[in-house]
Order: sequence, then structure tokens, then C-alpha cells
Amino acid sequence: MYDKYYRFTGRPFQLTPDPQFYFESATHRKAMSYLGYGLAQGEGFIVITGDVGAGKTTLVGHLMATIDPQRLTAVKVVSTQVEGDDMLRLTAQAFGIATDNVEKAHVLSRVEAFLHHQARAGRRTLLIVDEAQNLGATALEELRMLSNFQLGGQSLLQIFLLGQPEFRDRISGGQVLEQLRQRIIATHHLSPMQPEEVGPYIEHRLRVVGWAGNPRFTPGAYALLAQASGCVPRRLNALVSRVLLLGAIDQLDIIDERVAEAVVADLGGDFANPEIENEPEAPEARAGSDSRTDRADVDRLRALQAEVEALNAAATRDGDEQDDRPIGAAAGHVAELEARLAKAEQRLDEQDEVLRRILSKLIEWVERDSRNGPFASRVA
Repeated sequence: MYDKYYRFTGRPFQLTPDPQFYFESATHRKAMSYLGYGLAQGEGFIVITGDVGAGKTTLVGHLMATIDPQRLTAVKVVSTQVEGDDMLRLTAQAFGIATDNVEKAHVLSRVEAFLHHQARAGRRTLLIVDEAQNLGATALEELRMLSNFQLGGQSLLQIFLLGQPEFRDRISGGQVLEQLRQRIIATHHLSPMQPEEVGPYIEHRLRVVGWAGNPRFTPGAYALLAQASGCVPRRLNALVSRVLLLGAIDQLDIIDERVAEAVVADLGGDFANPEIENEPEAPEARAGSDSRTDRADVDRLRALQAEVEALNAAATRDGDEQDDRPIGAAAGHVAELEARLAKAEQRLDEQDEVLRRILSKLIEWVERDSRNGPFASRVA
């Protein structure tokens, strides 16, 4: 792995959101301002939207890391396509409330009792719902009803909704969600970073894992990485991770535009479709396709190695014999040897390319296995 070659203390560009790598771009700074304002109000809904990989989860994780858990109890639910009753039960379970074989009325009563207990202990309660675009109208209505719980005129529950751009469109029009819309006190859409922020973003994440300038990225590399990734953090992470892998394989101290171009060309299909990592193939189909491609690459690599060894052996043998030949024949044979050597160099280049492709597949498999996570997890 490149982290060992460059002596990093961790993997700076992993796809799993990690608040310690939070980078305050202009759009993230504005989002933090809205979140801070919303928390100060202590009521209602705060909506953060953004494209896939824009950094919504990392943003909220960073916010939670700055808040005193003795004053705020925050729980997080990653939603699927659920309706009202299921949303209520998921919320209760996130609070640690048992819901098995319990009627809805009793679940509501237990949730209210939990919120009252938190308030009396001097703690506010925050519910974070990720992937909110998956929620049905009844689930959103259930969340709105939960936000009605009060004690002494103060709201007992505040809710953050994180979603993709289509969620912003849902809540901005029509009468179905009018009551929810009236409860939203702050909203922000996370846009991609600016191209000039890509360099500082990469260097920030590298410094977190002990980067001391090796490897060094050139301005041309930053510009190409910004263009290829669309300045979307998750896509940029995937791209830079591959660039560093190639740098480690080739033992590079400088990452320039040519290195970035090679990786972008190799990943061209993936970067033509930003959603590809969120729509994996069926395991059976992927395993069959990957294994066939892998075997073909390995066979190709072995064939290339055998051909290079044969060419080198022939060149050595013929070179030893040329001293006994006439001058004209020897000159002609030198040209033949040069042609063979050129062919051997070409095969070596092809061999390196196949090896890089095999290593890229190995990295893809590792990253796929690392994407699974819990359905719901407690933030604080």
C-alpha cells in the first residue's frame, strides 16, 4: 500500500467519512454557519443537501466532534425507503428504546419520556437523519410530529436532515410537505469545491497522516485532478488514492500531470459515471467478471515475462557469437539485435501496464469491502 511506501500513519483518502479529515472549503464553511445557527435556535429542522460524495456526513461528524456530549445527545439514523411507523421505530431504537412487540402509541410514549429525561438532565436532543431523500411522505410527517414534543415551551427534539439534491426539490414545492417546510429554520446545499481548493484539500488530508512533502504534487497535477473529479471530495479521494498507488509502484517523489493523466485514463470508465461506486454489480456477476479479467491479465503477464526472457537470452547468445562473423554480417546482426532489444523494451512496458492493472483491481476489491457499515449508529 502507498501509505507504507510514503510512511504515512494512515490512509488519507479512504472513502469512508472520517471527521478528522474535515476540510473547510468555502461551501463547507457556509454550511457550518447554518448548522451553528440552527443549533443555537434549539428547534425545528435543518436541511443539508448535496451530491453524492459532497461531504455531508463528514460535515456533520465534524460538527458533532465540537459539541459537548454532556450538553447534547445526538443520534444518527441512516434511512432506507421507510414509511411513518418504521421511521418512528428506527428513531426509538437509535435512542436505545426497545420497540419489539410494542404498539405505536407506547413507542411514542417511550420516546417522549426519553426526551423529557434528557431535558431534565440538562441535555438537548438532536436526531440526524442521513439519506433523507429515501423517506416517504408519511415518514417525514412522523418526524414533524416528533418535533412537536415540548417542555416548558421549549422544543425537546431538533432534527437534521441530510439528503441528495432531489430532497431539496421535494421540500421546496407542493402542498404535501407544507407543514414540514414551515418548520425548517436553515438550509444549505453543498456544492463541489472550487478548483483552487483542490490542492489545499489534498495537502490537508496528507498532513493529517504525517506527510512531510513526499510526494510533492505539481500545480499541473492539481489542475488535472480537479477537472477529472469535478472537485467532488469522494471522487477526488478515489482518484488521489490511485495516483499515490501508482506513485508508490513507480517509486515517485513527484506527482506531476503525466502521472495524473495515466490514472485518469486507466479509470476513464469510472469517472465517466460518478454514481458507479453506489451502484455495485450483483456479487455473482462481479465475481465472474473480475475473475475472468484477472485470469486473463495474469496469463498475459506470464506470457510477456516468458517472451522477454526468450528475447534477452537470444540477444545474449547471438551477441557472444557475432565476433566470429564477417564485418558486414556483424553490422547487420547489430541492427537485428537492436530491433530485438526494442521489442523486449516494448514487452517490458506492456508487462508493467498489466501489473498496474492487476494491482488496481486489488485496490478496488479492498475498497469495496470497506464500504459496508451499520444501518444506524450512535454519534454521541
